Amino acid sequence: MIHEVDEVIRRLLSGGALAGSGIDVSFDAPTRDWAARRNAPAVNAYLYDLREDVSRRQRGFAAVRDDRAVVVKHRPPPRWFRLSYLVTAWTRQTEDEHRLLSAVLATLLPRELLPPSELPGALGAVGLSMPLTVAGLHTESRSLAEIWSALGGELKPSIDLVVTAPFPGYPEYDAGPPVTEGAMVRAHRMDDPPAGPEERAHRPSQVAAARRARSVAAAGGAETPGAGAP
Repeated sequence: MIHEVDEVIRRLLSGGALAGSGIDVSFDAPTRDWAARRNAPAVNAYLYDLREDVSRRQRGFAAVRDDRAVVVKHRPPPRWFRLSYLVTAWTRQTEDEHRLLSAVLATLLPRELLPPSELPGALGAVGLSMPLTVAGLHTESRSLAEIWSALGGELKPSIDLVVTAPFPGYPEYDAGPPVTEGAMVRAHRMDDPPAGPEERAHRPSQVAAARRARSVAAAGGAETPGAGAP
C-alpha cells in the first residue's frame, strides 16, 4: 500500500506546474550525504511518519459482490492510515528552491481528494477516495526540528503533505449460496398438532384446507364443498 501511495505522489509532483520540467522526484531520506550527491534540481518527498487514523475505524463486515450483484464474500472495512511526507526542494539557489516549492503547492492544492479511478493497484480496488492535506497544521508528535536533527541536516523550508490512505481489510470470508426460494409464512391454532414432514411439504392453501377439515370434523359437522376459509 505504501509503495502505491508513493506512486500517486510521484505522478502528482511530476505533473501539474512541474510537467515537462524534468525535475527529479525522490523519496530518499534527505541526509547530508544525499544532498551532497545531488547535481540536478530535485523535489524530495520523505515519509517520516505512519500511523492509523483511529477516528475512521469501522466495525462489522462489508459485502463483496460479483458482476451480477450477488454477495460472494464478506470482508472487514478498510483501515485508514495517515502517511506524512516532508516535501522539500533542492537546487543550488535558494530562490530557485522557493520557486519549486511554489510549483509544488500549485500542483497539490487543487487535489484535496483523489477518486478511486486515479489510484493504482489495491488502493483503487478498495473503491474509496483518498484525501490529501497540504501544508496543514503539523499534528504529529515529532517536530520538524527533531526530524531534521535526526537526518543530520540543517532546517529547510518544507511542505507537510499528509495522505490518508485506505488499507484493504483482511481476511475475507466466503458467503453462503444466494437464496433462491421465497419466504413462506404459516399460521395455525395453538391446539393444532405440529405439522409433519408431509404437511410441511404441501402448499399453504393445501395446509389451510387440511386444517379446516380437521376443525369441522372435531366440531361434528361437515364442510361445504368449495367453501372458502372464514
